[in-house]
Amino acid sequence: MAGEWRERTLGELTENFDGVRVPVKEADRRSGPYPYYGASGVVDHVDGFLFDGEYLLIAEDGENLRTRTTPVAFMARGKFWVNNHAHIVRGNDEADTRFLMYSLAAADISGYLTGSTMPKLTQGNMNRIPLLAPPLAEQRAIAHILGTLDDKIELNRRMSETLEAMARALFQSWFVDFDPVRAKMEGRDPGLPKEIADLFPARLVDSELGEIPEGWEVGSVYEVADVIYGAPYSSAWFTNGEVGEPLIRIRDLPSESPSVRTPEVHLKGYKVRPGDIVVGMDGEFRAYLWGGPEGWLNQRVCVFKPKPESSAAFVRNAIVQRLADVEATETATTVIHLGKADIDRFRVVLSRSDVADRFNRICQPWYDRIVTAKQESRTLATLRDALLPKLISGELRVRDAERIVTEVVE
Repeated sequence: MAGEWRERTLGELTENFDGVRVPVKEADRRSGPYPYYGASGVVDHVDGFLFDGEYLLIAEDGENLRTRTTPVAFMARGKFWVNNHAHIVRGNDEADTRFLMYSLAAADISGYLTGSTMPKLTQGNMNRIPLLAPPLAEQRAIAHILGTLDDKIELNRRMSETLEAMARALFQSWFVDFDPVRAKMEGRDPGLPKEIADLFPARLVDSELGEIPEGWEVGSVYEVADVIYGAPYSSAWFTNGEVGEPLIRIRDLPSESPSVRTPEVHLKGYKVRPGDIVVGMDGEFRAYLWGGPEGWLNQRVCVFKPKPESSAAFVRNAIVQRLADVEATETATTVIHLGKADIDRFRVVLSRSDVADRFNRICQPWYDRIVTAKQESRTLATLRDALLPKLISGELRVRDAERIVTEVVE
């Protein structure tokens, strides 16, 4: 370790802006464009801001201070509001703010928490947290290396979000609102290439789902997808080690990171693969485009597998509203369930023409790119998590880390 590295407290390295924070009750907030931050990130958007710039937010309370399911320290940039559940600091003339974020990610803060039921990190205790600080130039270099990985992960997330929104908008236009058909009915230009516009009829007719294009039909979801149900795996086989293969449960769907493994091979089991449409069958129903590792499917999770003539992009958008309808009409008082009987009633609009094929050809490559981006981001996150403690401790030299990151990102 370089001799210029030395231990400093967080209070010695930061300016504190907690006095500027202003909590606003949900009932008193007015919706707007500015993020409203709490202990673990954005909790709302409001019509005003308290800060404008780059700051570090550090959770003041909440169970996440112990579990650290999400980062306890995170950057906030631009114009934003902060309530009193997050400390707000900025690096002083001896510290880089983003370097401090990474240092806190590697730090053990458990000894600075108070509260037996609800953990709390007071400003006084926060200021006492010791961090190993190199010279400012090296702090910035370390922050740049780790930030390059995080920036690429964020770029992938935004790109995926955009592609997903584009596919959703096109599905809504063609298969829900029937915009090209309505344009033809009103004598307007559908705004599509002629070879695509010609695929749409010029009249709507009644159906069990309301008006649909003439010549189209309403059919079962099974005409576009097979539904594959998971199998029960004995909890005795669960292991957090490297034995066996990942087991995908409902709780794993948002993060796409299975937290348990099983060596059991179930005769009726199904292995989820990247690109599958995975749906949880308890609680809130969501259709996830899986981008995580391959893993066995738990019995409370199912997969909608597109037929050869369909696509994941079409199937996912076709079932989103059906899932929302089940959730809205469930009468269970505790946990709501999605069963086979519910799925049997799923109805979708079928074009019976080349319209669906055109949609698939346009949108499925977008979905494929989303899955690729998710896999790339997982690799980048693994590399970041491996480099972070070594860089923060001075064990790994900056130039060596730069070479590794350049080979991966470029």
